[in-house]
Amino acid sequence: MTGRATRTFVPFALGFGTLVLFTLALEALIRAGLVNRFIVPLPSQIAGAFGRVIAEEDIPHRFLVTARESLWAALLLALFGIGFGVLLYRVRLLREATETWVAALASAPTVLMYPLFLVIFGRSETTIIMMGFVAGVPAVILKTIEGLAGTRRVLIDVGRSFKLSEVQLFWKILLPAALPTIFVGLRLGMIFALINIVGVEFLINFGGLGQLINDLAERYDLPGTYAAICFVILVSVVFFFLTDRIERWLRPVA
Repeated sequence: MTGRATRTFVPFALGFGTLVLFTLALEALIRAGLVNRFIVPLPSQIAGAFGRVIAEEDIPHRFLVTARESLWAALLLALFGIGFGVLLYRVRLLREATETWVAALASAPTVLMYPLFLVIFGRSETTIIMMGFVAGVPAVILKTIEGLAGTRRVLIDVGRSFKLSEVQLFWKILLPAALPTIFVGLRLGMIFALINIVGVEFLINFGGLGQLINDLAERYDLPGTYAAICFVILVSVVFFFLTDRIERWLRPVA
């Protein structure tokens, strides 16, 4: 096994092993009565519920609905979040006037705005997508500003010494230097977006996995509910994997 393969395999094995040990410990605690099985079902029951949920609850379609909503929210985050972050970095007066408000919006419980979005967009996927977008965009804006502002001065001076235009300076120096921080912002934004997307699906009983979790919870099907939550985690894993691949593609030297 090569050194690179070892560096990749060992963290994966450690993480997977920790998950297995945690699952076995939880199973033992529940069977011993130390954890209430009417709140947390046995992991073996959850595993057994996967086949039933997939077969009876149209999981592939619901999964794709939530993934589609998350994808549209992620595209909006990348387009408007990074774009507005660049604008605030370039226009100092605008940044000083609005950065505090953007930071305040990042900590606001925007999910409570869903009645307003229902009035504007109706009971539709657009409402869910926009709720996810609004929840995630402050993190993308703030991390974009941080990444651009954190570019080392010497890199900018070198670019100007080669008489690069402002546009060339941005594309060849500022943006590549800020990419790691920008992608941190995108991941944070996607976390907030997915939380709100599933939450609004649950609240308005419309959409994909959030609606399924609501249905199963109302039936008090705890193993099925936890199995559906696992599929929400899978959506997050897929998007984190995709962002990691995109970042590696944009930064091949790293």
